[in-house]
Amino acid sequence: LSHTISLSHYLSLSITSTVVLQSWNIQQDGPISTVLLFRLPTDSSEGYSTGGCRTSIDSDAGAGGDTLEDYNLLVTSTIELSVVYRDVLKNGLNDQAILPESDQYDSVLCALVTDVDFDGVKEVLLGTYGQELLCYKSCTGGAPDPEAMESGLAPRLQGEFRLLWRRSFQSPLLSMAYVDLTCDGLCELAVESLKGLHILQHSLTQTASLILQRLRSRASALEKCLAQSPAGVELAEPDPEMQAAEDPDGLARTDREEVAESNG
Repeated sequence: LSHTISLSHYLSLSITSTVVLQSWNIQQDGPISTVLLFRLPTDSSEGYSTGGCRTSIDSDAGAGGDTLEDYNLLVTSTIELSVVYRDVLKNGLNDQAILPESDQYDSVLCALVTDVDFDGVKEVLLGTYGQELLCYKSCTGGAPDPEAMESGLAPRLQGEFRLLWRRSFQSPLLSMAYVDLTCDGLCELAVESLKGLHILQHSLTQTASLILQRLRSRASALEKCLAQSPAGVELAEPDPEMQAAEDPDGLARTDREEVAESNG
């Protein structure tokens, strides 16, 4: 990867055989500041689902990789719009989504992809030399944005990114990390600027309310599952031969009792 010239080279490697599987090249108009590979739910998956008998939050650490997620590539530039190349293993660098207004606040110096609103779908955070922190939301996966639904733009926004919020600082932003600094189970957003370190914490009140909402959703989903299950479930009679194989002493003890009764 090149961060100082306009020509970038991307490779897809096999971990087991270290063989180059795919290779892509792209010409940029300016220096590249950040390259991040991340995953997002596809249109066929859900970020946080409580429908039916399934309640889960998709993540990279899904059991056996059962969640439907694509590998996406975030590329930020110092002088032009930042872009996300979607599903690079399938589309290469031919399918890109532009991060709107990402070139309006001077050069992008750092980037981070993480879930900061606990909905199971990761957000894209950009830190700029123009002292702005930008947060972008993917319109793929999870519940559609209410504003987009009201305006009728939800179908057209599928797979795109929108500017969710932005925050101003007093100096350029150099780097970011999303870690649990207070050891309370909630991660904080650590933002390093030219003049110091800023720690952004989640509201405990809003987080507690969200947890209660999730617990109610899980309880409701569990009640629906129990209601949909058959009312009477008959248990199969135990097989005597299987019992003998599992507990021969117990079977022998039963035989002795029967013999004693017949002799009596």
